[in-house]
Amino acid sequence: MADSAEKRDNGLTEPRPTRSSLYPWYDSVWLAKYVRAKAIIQTVRPDALAAFVDAFRILRTRQDFQVRLFERPFDDDTLHEIRRAAQSLRPTDLELHEVRAFGRFVVHDHPFFTELQQRTVPLVSEAVGESVEMSYNFLSLYASQGVCPPNMDSPKAKWTLDLCVNQSVPWPIYFSQVCPWPDSEVETWPDEGWEDRIKHSPSLHFTAYTLQPGQAVVFSGSSQWHYREAIPAAGVRQFCDLLFFHFIPSGTADLVRPATWARLFGIAELGEVT
Repeated sequence: MADSAEKRDNGLTEPRPTRSSLYPWYDSVWLAKYVRAKAIIQTVRPDALAAFVDAFRILRTRQDFQVRLFERPFDDDTLHEIRRAAQSLRPTDLELHEVRAFGRFVVHDHPFFTELQQRTVPLVSEAVGESVEMSYNFLSLYASQGVCPPNMDSPKAKWTLDLCVNQSVPWPIYFSQVCPWPDSEVETWPDEGWEDRIKHSPSLHFTAYTLQPGQAVVFSGSSQWHYREAIPAAGVRQFCDLLFFHFIPSGTADLVRPATWARLFGIAELGEVT
C-alpha cells in the first residue's frame, strides 16, 4: 500500500510539481526521478545504463493496448455496498490535498475498497494481458469545481480500473492512444500552454468514454494521456463519485519505488534519487 509520502506524490497540486522540475503535470514526480537516475548512472556507471533501462521495460505498455469498457464489473449488491461505504465517510476521513487542483475529496486505501480491489485482480489481469498485483486505490469525490487536467500517472498506476459509482450528469473522460514515456527535454514542457497542446495534438488520437453509474474502464494511466474537462453544470449540485483501483505488473513492487533502486541495481549513488 502507498504510504503517506507516496500518496502525496500521487496527488500534487502545484502547477509544476516542486519535485518534478522536468514536467508540469501533477503526477510526474516518478518520471523525473527515473530521468535523474539515468543521468546519475551515465556519469558513475555508464556500462550499467542499458541494463537499468531494460529493467523498466515491464512497466511500459504495449502499443496495441486498447481501453476496455466493462458494462457491469460489480453486481447490484456490491455496487450498493460501495455506495454505502462512500456515504458512511466522515468529514475527517476526507483528504483535502486535491481540492484546489481537481475540485475533489479523496480517500486512499479504505479497507472495504482494498478487499474489493483484491477480488478484481483476475479481471484486470485478463483485460490487460499480463499478471497484475494491487498497488493502491482511492475514492474520488468530485464536486462542482471538478476537473482533471491532462496527465500521465506514475507506473505505480500502470493499470487502472475506473468505476463510476454515482454522478449528477454524464461526464466524459478522454484517453489518448498508448504513448512512449515523454522525453526529458525541459524546453519542450513550458509552464504555459502545454495542456492545450496535449488536448489538441492530432497525433494522440483521444477517444471519449462517458460512463454511466456501475460502468468501468480499464486503461493504462502511465502510458495514456487522460483528462476531463470541467464537470458539466446540472441542477443545484454537480458531483461525480469515482473509485480507482491501481495495479502494477506482478513482482514489480520494488521496481516502482525509486527508494529501492540503489539496492536493486547495486549503485549506491542512486540513493540520491529520493
